[in-house]
Amino acid sequence: MTVAASREPALLVLADGTVFTGLACGAAGSVVGEVVFNTGMTGYQEVMTDPSYSGQLVTFTYPELGNTGVNPDDQEAEKPHAKGLIARQMSPLASNWRSQQSLQDWLASHGVIGIHGIDTRALVRHLRETGAMNGVISSDGRSPVELLEQVRSAPSMEGLNLADKVSTPEPYTCNEPCTVDFDRRLQIGRPQDPYRVVAIDFGIKRAILDRLVGHGCSVTVLPASTDLDTVLSHQPEGVFLSNGPGDPAAVTHGIELAKGLLQQQNLPLFGICLGHQILGLAIGGATFKLGYGHRGLNHPCGTTGQVEITSQNHGFALDAESLPADTIEITHLNLNDRTVAAMAHRNQPIFGVQYHPEASPGPHDADHHFARFVALMSDRR
Repeated sequence: MTVAASREPALLVLADGTVFTGLACGAAGSVVGEVVFNTGMTGYQEVMTDPSYSGQLVTFTYPELGNTGVNPDDQEAEKPHAKGLIARQMSPLASNWRSQQSLQDWLASHGVIGIHGIDTRALVRHLRETGAMNGVISSDGRSPVELLEQVRSAPSMEGLNLADKVSTPEPYTCNEPCTVDFDRRLQIGRPQDPYRVVAIDFGIKRAILDRLVGHGCSVTVLPASTDLDTVLSHQPEGVFLSNGPGDPAAVTHGIELAKGLLQQQNLPLFGICLGHQILGLAIGGATFKLGYGHRGLNHPCGTTGQVEITSQNHGFALDAESLPADTIEITHLNLNDRTVAAMAHRNQPIFGVQYHPEASPGPHDADHHFARFVALMSDRR
């Protein structure tokens, strides 16, 4: 693995021809992806390992990354899923009692290509005005003209089914927290007979599994391509549809599975992020691509005066007008732009949230949604 020197020049070239000049970090080479931005002030390791960022080059608006290094307990997956990293400045030193490696070395060891030393404020303003678009990070010496040609030949995020690429290839069970430093204060207490939950893995985060376990569930995780008969063979008391990357409308087998699950009498269903969108599509709704998405830790959501400050990471949203009002209630709106943030079925134990109640990183305002899911399973039991 070639490690890019911190003073080696690098380019970021966007699909509209905009060019940013900076310095290489992480691995040397070039990588193409959708350029997006995250406004969180913390959690760079969780962001980079979140499978929902698959196919994307993540711009961090916080001006310096790497101060606290990296450690294996804060990862949301075994490896980074974001394709590239864009930063204003990389800290040359890591200082934290939990740190085991510098961010620079960690990126290089996983082959993640990055760029720092650019004006991320100017980049984010540009993306807000023109929308998220494909781009390339390169430290291989090619010219902006050559890189632009490569970017413009790359597929758009619309129409891409990335869930299959990040999903587990084999089923597995989760009865204990995945992370060593899982916050025991947030555990509700396990019942003698844990609730049997089947989780469909479209790109599930470890923190979600931690929260389900913490709320008293025994979780069987199945691949994104799982069919209805396989799910029902596990005799679940509830089914969870996970977060994940890409265009929800392209995850056709997940939508078909959700349609089948909707026909099961009184079976609790809970979807987060992509899983929420898949539920909406199965019910008959439609999704659309947001201009630059919601990625950050302070998005206010609510409808009745009780506001939750939420962690979000998505580039698509449900069209409120497309959801059948006779069966679906929109329970939360994103108060920044009034897009659908959560919904619930009026007659069945089914609900979904667009944001991430498990946070990691982010506030815990919305953790009660896990308790809500468990309460639905308890009522059914």
